[in-house]
Amino acid sequence: MDAISSMEFDYVASGHYAKVVHSSADQEYKPSVLELSKDKVKDQTYFLSHLSQAQLKRLIFPLGCISKEEVRKFATQFDLPNKDRKDSQGICFLGKIKFSEFVARHIGEMEGVILEAETGDFLGKHWGFWFYTIGQRQGLRLPGGPWYVVEKDVKNNVVFVSRNYYSFDKKRRLFRVGSLKWLSGLPPEEISRLQCKVRHGPGFYNCNLMIEHVEDGGENIAVVQLSEDDQGLAAGQFAAFYQGTRCIGSGVILESWDDQGFPVCEKALEIARMEDKSKLGKPIKIKVKPETPEEFNSNKGVQSSRNLVNAQNSIAEKSNTTSQEEAISRFPMNWLQKLREKWPRIL
Repeated sequence: MDAISSMEFDYVASGHYAKVVHSSADQEYKPSVLELSKDKVKDQTYFLSHLSQAQLKRLIFPLGCISKEEVRKFATQFDLPNKDRKDSQGICFLGKIKFSEFVARHIGEMEGVILEAETGDFLGKHWGFWFYTIGQRQGLRLPGGPWYVVEKDVKNNVVFVSRNYYSFDKKRRLFRVGSLKWLSGLPPEEISRLQCKVRHGPGFYNCNLMIEHVEDGGENIAVVQLSEDDQGLAAGQFAAFYQGTRCIGSGVILESWDDQGFPVCEKALEIARMEDKSKLGKPIKIKVKPETPEEFNSNKGVQSSRNLVNAQNSIAEKSNTTSQEEAISRFPMNWLQKLREKWPRIL
């Protein structure tokens, strides 16, 4: 819209799954309203929640009143060339261009280090913290994983990773948001009974807001309290706010209220602050993560059950007249019973 601002046009039509309600011609002073689409799964209001009112007033979303399934039917009916194209899970306008290539082309690359959060061990290198988000698993190229991005040092271009991302309790329901933008231009009068999305998808939380007014003229900050704990709140992502079916605005998640991010050890923080990281030498040789007793027993049980099934199949194949019950009966029953009691879902 910025690119064509000098041209004469009334509206821009977009294929987003969302609704926008414009005021009648004699009430143009009233703000346009962004609403949820008919297809709640494909709804994209979360991505549109940071628009300005000036942008919203010139937008039309023709697909907002129909579902994705209906769109597919229309595409087949009109024999459109993309009628059988799979749903895009990435950034649609990139086409076959990889996201990392797109970012590298527009932002560039800068070599940095990857450190293990718990030990400070130098594990490898990356080409810019901006390629990674908290909780990301893909693209790290580290053996012995899975590894997850748990924190980032933006100032020093350092990415902290861990293999214990999901074992650490990250559940939070209280956090701050900044860069607040309200689609009507003003914050809602009622801020104690809102709904909130902290990621794309059909799920909502009930929430309350408390606006913190900054005296020195800086941007206001809102404290958000969700009705339930969320395991994946990530600084830098958006929190979009709703009143019923209306999307009223959004803000950028700053941090959890108690500032309990993933614990990064002091050694790792000290290494991140080093000016000359060439002194780190070569990355360490990563060892395979040792299994806990629970993981070992579980994996052993899964393998035992697989061996049991394979043995049963082998016996059954050797004799078509031998029933499965007879094949099973050849195994020690006390061992078989223990397996059934411990892993009933497998057996």
